Amino acid sequence: MFTRPTDPTQHARAGAEALKRGDFAGAKAGFGQAVAMGANDLGIWLGLAYGCRGVGDAAGMLAALDKVLALDPRNLRALILKGDHFGGQGDHKAATSFYNNALRAAPPAAQLPPDLVADLRRVQAATQDYAKRFEAHLLSSLEQAGFGAEMGAGRFGRSLDILFGRRQVYYQQPQAYLFPELPQIQFYDRAAFPWLERLEAQTDAIRQELLAVMQGPDAFQPYLEESPNRAQVDRSGLRGNRNWSAFYLWKNGAAQEENIARCPTTVAALAGIPLTGIRGRAPSVLFSLLKPGTHIPAHTGFVNTRLICHLPLIVPGQCRFRVGNDRREWREGQAWVFDDTIEHEAWNDSDQTRVVLLFDVWRPELTPAEREMVAAMLTAIDDYGAGAGDWGA
Repeated sequence: MFTRPTDPTQHARAGAEALKRGDFAGAKAGFGQAVAMGANDLGIWLGLAYGCRGVGDAAGMLAALDKVLALDPRNLRALILKGDHFGGQGDHKAATSFYNNALRAAPPAAQLPPDLVADLRRVQAATQDYAKRFEAHLLSSLEQAGFGAEMGAGRFGRSLDILFGRRQVYYQQPQAYLFPELPQIQFYDRAAFPWLERLEAQTDAIRQELLAVMQGPDAFQPYLEESPNRAQVDRSGLRGNRNWSAFYLWKNGAAQEENIARCPTTVAALAGIPLTGIRGRAPSVLFSLLKPGTHIPAHTGFVNTRLICHLPLIVPGQCRFRVGNDRREWREGQAWVFDDTIEHEAWNDSDQTRVVLLFDVWRPELTPAEREMVAAMLTAIDDYGAGAGDWGA
C-alpha cells in the first residue's frame, strides 16, 4: 500500500531523484511539496528552481531563485540561473550583472565540480560577448549623434576606456602625505609646463656632461640606500643595488657642490623651473641610471604635492615606463612629467644602460601660499624626528 510522505525531507528526496532522471515536472512537484510543508532549505529552493526551469515556469523559477539568493547572495548556481534567464530575454545588462557577481564570487576552479566550472567559462564568454555588443551600440549611437574620431581622444576617450573595462582606475597613493582635491593625472599635458621645450633644447649639452661623469671614477650611488634609523622592507631587491643608481646634483634639498661644478650646463638648463623647495627634502636633481635587464617594481612616491620630470639622455631602446594605465618608451630628448604617487614601474629590457635626468617640481595646482605651508609642515615633521627619510621617485 502506498504511503504519502509526511516529512518535507521525503518530498525533497523525491524531487532530487526526479531531477537526476530529468523528470522536471516530478522535481518541481517534489520540491514544491517540501516548500509547502514549511521547508526553507537552500538546496530545496535551488532544486525547485531547476524543476521550474525545466517545465518552462519562469515565474516559479525566479521566485525560487530569489529565496536562494536571500539565503546565500553568493550562490553561484542561482546567480548563473538568474543571469541565464535575463540573457534569454535579451536583457544583457541584467544578465551581465548576475554573471559578473558569479564570476567575482567563484573560488578557484579546482574547488568546484566540473559542471560548475564549465558554466562559469560559458558565463565569462557570454559577458565578453555582451560587452562587445554594448561597446558597438554605444559607439554607433555616438557616431549617429555626430561625434567622430574626436570622441576617442582626450579625457572623454579615456572615460570610454574605463567604461568598456579597457582601462583600470588608478588613484594617488602617497606613502607619507596626501594633499586633497588634486587631479588624478598620470602623465601631464606638456602645455602646463612651458619650460619643457627649453630644457629639451639642451639635451645634447646635458648628455655631454653626463658622459664625462660616466667616463671617470664611478660617481653613481644606489638610488635606494640603506637607512639604519628606519625600518625597511626591500621588496624590490634594489636597496643598496647599483643596478638602479644616481649621480646627484641636489640630494634631498642639499646642493652637491662638487657634482654641480662638473655639470654647469645642466644646472643652467634648470633655471626658471619651479623645483620643489623643502629643507632637508627637496629638490632632488639627479642622473638616474638603470642597468641592462633591470626592472623597478611597481611602487608609489611619498607626497602628492610634487611631480617628477624625466629628460631621457641615453636610451638604447626597449626601455619602458608605466604610470597607472599608461605605458611609454623613453625617447632621447623627449621629456615628460608624471605623478609618482600613482603606481608606476620601469624596465630596461635592453643590453645597455639607460640614463635620464630626473628632478621634482611643485604641482601647478598648488598656490604659492599652499607650497609654503606644505614646505613648512614637512620641515616640521623632519624636525620632530631624526631628519629626512628616504623619498622614492
